Amino acid sequence: MPIHLNGGDTVAARLHTFHGLSDPGEHLAITLGEDRPDPDPVPLVRLHSECLTGDVLGSARCDCGPQLHEAVRRIGAVGGCVLYLRQEGRGIGLYNKLDAYLLQDAGFDTYAANEELQLAPDSRDYRAAAEMLRLLGLTRVRLLTNNPEKAAQLARYGIEVAAVVPTGVFVTEDNRSYLETKVRVTRHTLALGGPVGRSAS
Repeated sequence: MPIHLNGGDTVAARLHTFHGLSDPGEHLAITLGEDRPDPDPVPLVRLHSECLTGDVLGSARCDCGPQLHEAVRRIGAVGGCVLYLRQEGRGIGLYNKLDAYLLQDAGFDTYAANEELQLAPDSRDYRAAAEMLRLLGLTRVRLLTNNPEKAAQLARYGIEVAAVVPTGVFVTEDNRSYLETKVRVTRHTLALGGPVGRSAS
């Protein structure tokens, strides 16, 4: 499937579906860069949690949409895959996430809003992601992420993370507080000191 990116480039992708995973969600693997003559021997992999508001609607409250496009572009250039995981709202679902947005408007941060709804601040489990990688024949990867929990869980489930590669920083006035909370609460490796509106790789 050809994928058109924001900058006008097109990358070739192959889509993979799965049956019998430990998680019943309809997760998808998108392999990229397979046509490159010199793919990196350790594939670059992104675990991307579904975000309808950011990925599809272009919500400025998060950085999910820009991260997804960045991942497809960078992985397409070197070879690897994006695992698109059905984990809307860090695992709480779309309707609950929208309820959490209302609480955020009232002053709760993104994690405290989940807890106010009697939900886990982050309920994502990456066992299915590890299973998907093994089914694709990938047991040693470079992980494109700023979230240390993703690398820790993959290692726990038997995937060797040879390197953690940071994503770009897509900070705006609308999402700065959200990103600062991710740094403070879950130790995301994001350098937010640059000017608002700037993205960096």
